[in-house]
Amino acid sequence: MIPACPLAALPRGEALRVETDPPIAVFHTEDGELYAVDDTCTHQDASLADGWLEGCEVECPLHASRFDLRTGRVDAPPAKLPVRTHQVVVQDETVYIVPSDLPPNLPPGVRTGSA
Repeated sequence: MIPACPLAALPRGEALRVETDPPIAVFHTEDGELYAVDDTCTHQDASLADGWLEGCEVECPLHASRFDLRTGRVDAPPAKLPVRTHQVVVQDETVYIVPSDLPPNLPPGVRTGSA
């Protein structure tokens, strides 16, 4: 598990970027749910943590693609590939990420440090 932040440091309706490879965005919805997805839009290199959170969806700040935080599914173009999701665990008031074993869907030209 990767420690992301204290739960109190991530208010409802906010997101934060965790510097992993590739980076992961953690979202705290207005309903109190926590979700984690790769922080890079699958269409073009943009941080989803800088996007707009509405319900369980995040809108990319670059071209307005929307992703369902529960499944990673694309809900609005121009992105075509889903974003990879990760499990979130809260333990002792700390938010942790359990990284997915699946490969990331990164946009063209973006590579991980291990690739």
